[in-house]
Amino acid sequence: MRIGELAEATGATPRALRHYEQQGLITSARAPNGYREYEAGTVVRVRNIRRLLAAGLTLDDVLVFLPCLDGDVTAGPASAKALQVARDRLAVLDARIAAQTELRERLAAALREAGADVP
Repeated sequence: MRIGELAEATGATPRALRHYEQQGLITSARAPNGYREYEAGTVVRVRNIRRLLAAGLTLDDVLVFLPCLDGDVTAGPASAKALQVARDRLAVLDARIAAQTELRERLAAALREAGADVP
């Protein structure tokens, strides 16, 4: 299948697919006309990549899951490395949430001092 067909089947953009390929997450062959051609199984891999990204992982994080991207990524037991990646990502998200909460509290305090209503 060509890049447009893969994009339509997975909900990814062609640009994202080219980026996944550049990062080593997917591969393609080149047709005589230079177009990228993907195997049908790449649909499952891209859907798994997108699922992991939606869970808050980065593309670098997703590389750890490379051996299981062609099947049900949630079916087997998680490896120690995958669990560590998830813990590390959770710590980053917790730190961001804490920083945003602190900023919100400062802004709310400033609004209260100014006599404004704070939602």
